[in-house]
Amino acid sequence: MGRASKADRKNITTATVLSPGPERVILAFVEKYSLVLTIALILLASLRMAATYTVYNHTSDEPAHVACGMEWLDKGVYRWEPQHPPLARVAAAIGPYLSGIRSQNTPREKFLAMSYEGIAILYSGHHYDRTLLLARLGNLPFFWLACAMLYWWGVRFYDRRVAVAAVFLFSFLPPILGHGGLATTDMACTAGMAAAFVAGYYWLERPSWAAAAGFGAATGVMVLSKYSALLFFPAAVGACLAWYLFTERRGWGELGAAVRRLIPSFGLAILVAITVIWAGFRFSFGDSGIAHLRLPAPELFAGIRQVMEHNAAGHDSYLLGVRGHNGFFWFFPVALAVKTPLAFLALLGVGVALVFRKKPMYARAWVPLAFSSAILIPSLFSSINIGVRHILPIYLGFTMLAAMALVRMMELGEVKRWVRISLGVLLLWYAGSSILSHPDYLPYFNALAGSEPEKILADSDLDWGQDLKRLATRLHEVGATSVSFDRYIVGDWEKEHGFPKIYKLNQMTPSVGWNAIGVGLWKESRLVLWPDAIKPQERVGKSILLWYFPPAK
Repeated sequence: MGRASKADRKNITTATVLSPGPERVILAFVEKYSLVLTIALILLASLRMAATYTVYNHTSDEPAHVACGMEWLDKGVYRWEPQHPPLARVAAAIGPYLSGIRSQNTPREKFLAMSYEGIAILYSGHHYDRTLLLARLGNLPFFWLACAMLYWWGVRFYDRRVAVAAVFLFSFLPPILGHGGLATTDMACTAGMAAAFVAGYYWLERPSWAAAAGFGAATGVMVLSKYSALLFFPAAVGACLAWYLFTERRGWGELGAAVRRLIPSFGLAILVAITVIWAGFRFSFGDSGIAHLRLPAPELFAGIRQVMEHNAAGHDSYLLGVRGHNGFFWFFPVALAVKTPLAFLALLGVGVALVFRKKPMYARAWVPLAFSSAILIPSLFSSINIGVRHILPIYLGFTMLAAMALVRMMELGEVKRWVRISLGVLLLWYAGSSILSHPDYLPYFNALAGSEPEKILADSDLDWGQDLKRLATRLHEVGATSVSFDRYIVGDWEKEHGFPKIYKLNQMTPSVGWNAIGVGLWKESRLVLWPDAIKPQERVGKSILLWYFPPAK
């Protein structure tokens, strides 16, 4: 065939321009139906989390949270433990409360009394699965709020395509699905920080009394979710402000004028935040512990003190085969590296690179980077290293960066085939790894962790006691009449869950018959040592190792 004429080449070029590639069609579709797609993604993730409710038994912390929330609802006080604020706990207790369950009046002198009170609530009326499901449903609205704030962040400061991409990436993250499916406080903290940051950003750009009130209400919700937000949020705001001042180089006169303009409405925001926080503590009033001053919400001050004392005292932790009590500098970077899907990390890397591209379209890419960096940096010095859940809000900024990268790669894919192929591989890999991890989102690890993630992390990243129902099922399948096992999770395992007779584990040698051990008790607590030399015969769920040793002949 001969070469095309100049006119033919012109027609081909025109046809190419008039016929957009699949990437442009997809992006246009996403932009047009962004809200519908976002709602669909939220519903899909909600169904995925709900499907785990009856797979896992209660984890180590859930009964205590339910007990505290029930006390707030039933008795109108908040006295079991102030280390965590009441919002997520009350949300966890609302479902059981509406089903007719009330406080069980466990004596407070008993060791772990708060957990035993929560257990009594969960087992009340012998409706364990239903009550636990109702408690976990209380966490779903926080996931919805976090997704809604991500969508608003994307639409308001980038575009609808980035907004949908952010919700997609966030709703497929195994750590988000894992902790969004439990009756705990970490998803509430994530949602609260998202709401406060986005509402505050909106108020700064469009200051008004209504925006200030919204910012104050969101901040109050954030403080009521978890006290770590009191460290992370100011750090995130400070990092964003420092970056803004460095890059924009505004004059002091201009900045002073902006501050004076914001002060009146900022006062309203503070007043609204204080009111919301006080309402969260049922408008209590008493000794704050500060020079015996009587102040509103004394439980707030007690809780902050308890968190500070906990951090100062340290907490047992485990990283890369080493046990510690005062934290590890590299704990959270390592946790993020092995608990986050590799495809997401690749998109995040592209997103970070966009921050340093001097183009108008990336002018605000630094905001989510500053947000998440400000959460990671102070966490490096924490003495409480028990799970990536403690920095779960970090995924908000990371998700926004990865979403920007996803959209930009789709735009480039129209003209660069290798970008199109790379993005296709990343999206299939990401979605596939998330879907295939079902229902074990909580103990998810990527390929970097290998087949024995307990060599890297334990505790709530892998073994939060969630697989005991699965162990009961397995022991029933093999006809076990007894098992040597340590019940570090409070529960009525024999009567309510069908366990055979349970005997205490021997630390140095296995017992005759069935032996089971959670990897956290083995690796972190060192409750038993003999598994160091004897490989398990099978793994139940992701966190329990099982052996059978026949009697000697």
